[in-house]
Amino acid sequence: MAEDGAKTCGFSLMFMFLIFISCTCSASEFELLLSIKSSIHDPLQSFSNWNLSISFCQWKGIVCDNSTHVTKIELSGKNLSGKFPESIFHFPYIETIDLSNNQLVGEIPIINVSSCLSLRFLNLSNNNFTGQLLIKGSNPWLQVFDLSNNMLSGKFPEEIGLFSGLEYLDLGGNVLVGTIPKSISNLTGLQFLTLASNQLIGKIPGELGLMKSLKWIYLGYNNLSGGIPVEIGELASLNHLDLVSNNLTGEIPSSLGNLTDLQYLFLYLNKLTGPIPRSIFVLKKLISLDLSDNFLSGEIPEILIQLQNLEVFHLFSNNFTGKIPNALSSLPRLRVLQLWSNKFSGEIPQNLGKQNNLTLLDLSTNTLTGKIPQSLCESGILFKLILFSNSLEGEIPKSLSHCKSLKRVRLQNNQLFGELPPDFTTLPLVYFLDVSNNNLSGTIGNRRWDMPELQMLNLARNNFFGDLPEVFGNKKLENLDLSENKFSGNIPVSFGNLSELIQLKMSENKLSGNIPEELSSCKKLVSLNLSHNQLSGSIPSSLSKLPVLGELDLSVNQLSGKIPKNLGEIESLVEVNISHNHFHGYLPSTGAFLAISSSAVAGNNLCSGDTTTTGLPPCKHAQTPVWWFFVAFLVAVLVILVIATFVIVFARQQKNHEIKRVENEDGSVWELQLLDSKISKETTMDDFLSSIRDENKSIQLKEMNSMPTRFWTELSKLQHPNIAKIVAMVRSEKVGFLVYEYIEGKSLSEVIGGLNWERRRKIAIGIARALCYLHCFCSPTVLVGDLLPEKIVIDGEDEPRLRLCIPGIMCTDTKCFFSSAYVAPETRETKHITHKTDIYGFGLILIQLLIGKSPADPEFGVHETIVEWARYCYSDCHLDTWVDPTIREHASNNPNEIVETMNLALHCTASDPTARPCSSEVVQTLESLIRPRSCVFGIQCSTTI
Repeated sequence: MAEDGAKTCGFSLMFMFLIFISCTCSASEFELLLSIKSSIHDPLQSFSNWNLSISFCQWKGIVCDNSTHVTKIELSGKNLSGKFPESIFHFPYIETIDLSNNQLVGEIPIINVSSCLSLRFLNLSNNNFTGQLLIKGSNPWLQVFDLSNNMLSGKFPEEIGLFSGLEYLDLGGNVLVGTIPKSISNLTGLQFLTLASNQLIGKIPGELGLMKSLKWIYLGYNNLSGGIPVEIGELASLNHLDLVSNNLTGEIPSSLGNLTDLQYLFLYLNKLTGPIPRSIFVLKKLISLDLSDNFLSGEIPEILIQLQNLEVFHLFSNNFTGKIPNALSSLPRLRVLQLWSNKFSGEIPQNLGKQNNLTLLDLSTNTLTGKIPQSLCESGILFKLILFSNSLEGEIPKSLSHCKSLKRVRLQNNQLFGELPPDFTTLPLVYFLDVSNNNLSGTIGNRRWDMPELQMLNLARNNFFGDLPEVFGNKKLENLDLSENKFSGNIPVSFGNLSELIQLKMSENKLSGNIPEELSSCKKLVSLNLSHNQLSGSIPSSLSKLPVLGELDLSVNQLSGKIPKNLGEIESLVEVNISHNHFHGYLPSTGAFLAISSSAVAGNNLCSGDTTTTGLPPCKHAQTPVWWFFVAFLVAVLVILVIATFVIVFARQQKNHEIKRVENEDGSVWELQLLDSKISKETTMDDFLSSIRDENKSIQLKEMNSMPTRFWTELSKLQHPNIAKIVAMVRSEKVGFLVYEYIEGKSLSEVIGGLNWERRRKIAIGIARALCYLHCFCSPTVLVGDLLPEKIVIDGEDEPRLRLCIPGIMCTDTKCFFSSAYVAPETRETKHITHKTDIYGFGLILIQLLIGKSPADPEFGVHETIVEWARYCYSDCHLDTWVDPTIREHASNNPNEIVETMNLALHCTASDPTARPCSSEVVQTLESLIRPRSCVFGIQCSTTI
């Protein structure tokens, strides 16, 4: 028998290292504890008192009974690493084993629950365990079984039904496959069931209805299909039902109205249809109801007045119609109401907010009419008011002037009229204010502006008139859009004090006078649009001192004089329009003026040395008969010099971009295309081939399948501080490589765990700026397609350097195969990439920077999982439960900054591509949310967030 026991302790099967939870091993408990200590790395010194000086019952993490037998091993959250300690299951009297929240690895042993009947509590969650989950025997006394958030694979075990005494079962956050077995219904005492974030398929078994003790069901983030079983309505004790992010179809069963103890109902991101059953609206204990991102329709009945405990109500991105029910105004605990992107009509309930506890209200993108209620901020804690893209009319309520809690206000694209309310421009916390595209009027220059946090102000496309204000109450303003109004007078020289200004738009007004020299003090200015005004005088040469100016539009004014030569020397300037003014003289032939279109210079008295693209007449030079021969001689000499220079430059370019061919030892022919003059002097074809063979780190290679030759030269023109420079291409008939400049650093995936928030947000800004450059400033547009953290190198100054993905470059419809974890769902299906694909990938990276976990982690299953998990936490969990512990202290001190950053990330990862912002808006919004105000590209596009 002893020999049989020894065989049991050392049992192995196939390639898996398997052990039985055995109570018959002869080793002493003291020796077993020492074997655990020897097999685990302990950086926090949790085993510091595990020595002979004291009884092992006094060791940290160890609890004994009165007979000095080990009954509990509790080592949760000790940052332990190493392989799974096999001896931990050999304690004969063990009741509790808790190794959760560590970094342990290895395959989970066969769990022979019948060999050790004393075990009551087993928690191995939040580690890195792998392999299949194998179960043997039965233990009717095991109560808690938690293996969540590991990397367990294989089919969901049918034997789970043998754990008849289980009260808590959590296998979520793994990569389990197959269907949910019907045998699970044997767990009649189970109260908590979580199988979320796996890859389970098939229908939700109706047998769940037999598990009458269930209080919590969490099956989200899988690939479950079919309808919601009506039998779930028989679980009278259920208070939490979460089936989000699956492929569930059909209507919501009315039987859910029988769940009278239900507090949380989450069915978002499925394919559910039909109306919400009226029975749902009589669940009086409901706290949070989220049915968003489905295909639900119908009207919302007034009987929801019975939901007196409701705090969060999300119905956005559906097809609901009819009026917003007045009953919402009578829900005293309602704090978050999001009904955006539906077909609601009629007026906003006039008493909304009066008896509520509103903090966030988003009714945007509907067809609402009538006035904005005066009562929205009665709670005194409303911080986000989003009502854009409706047909609201009337004046902005005066009550909003006293809503000191407001931070983000978006009322654009409505039919509002009248003046801005008194004190509306003195709200102390507002950082984002957009009332554009309405019928607002009145003057703004003579009112008091005292908005110390204001970063984004958009008053465009209204009827404001009069002088512009000298100040806005702070110097933090980054984006200022006053275009398409009736403003007059001069541009205040005080605008030069807006040191953080990135975008300044004042087109289509009646502004006059000179362009202030002081604007050259706005060193972060990227976009300046003063077109369609009555400005006079010359272009200040000091504008050439703007280091990151990318867009300059001065068209349709009364400007005169010559174009400053040094204006063309701004390296960042890519788009210029000076048409329809009174400029004369020579058009500069440098920088952005080299490729300027004829429409951008028309309506002036300019001449050009390049008449083919500009359409301007050639510049004439005065000649006198006396000096004719001398001039002719000089011209001839100059022509010869120009030709010689051209030949030399052309020869160098040809040398730099020539294709070199060499035959390798195996007979394969390789082609080398050099795109950088420095590398052409220092590196030979043998160096590249050697690097490919030996993985030399002096260059960085990216394998590619094919690349049209006409794109090679274009790639070398990509110049951005957050994009790794491509210096050469090497290819044979079968394979090719991109050669990047060598960057000293590590990939984002390698370093993210050790970064504080300041460093993370700097990385986020850099990546966003790179995307904006590729999308908005490259011609043709460059798309990334597969935005992986492994492609983003973080250098020694925490600047991200993006390495481009060849399949998506310079095209919008190339069929490519991508890493499913980081690519938008529509791209995975069609294999077509668009701008919105890149935005989705950026949103995932932003989520990763916030929570410290990768979308590719098995604990989240497929990529949709982490997005919807993040959205769930954003709406319904305390910040500390989802933010990365490394940045938790910053999050506690600056919660709004972190929450708003997550809000941006969730907009970027919207399931509907049209709902995602464009890259320039991502940069603008990100800059308005997180503090380091580095330079961005301020290009407008139609999508809003």
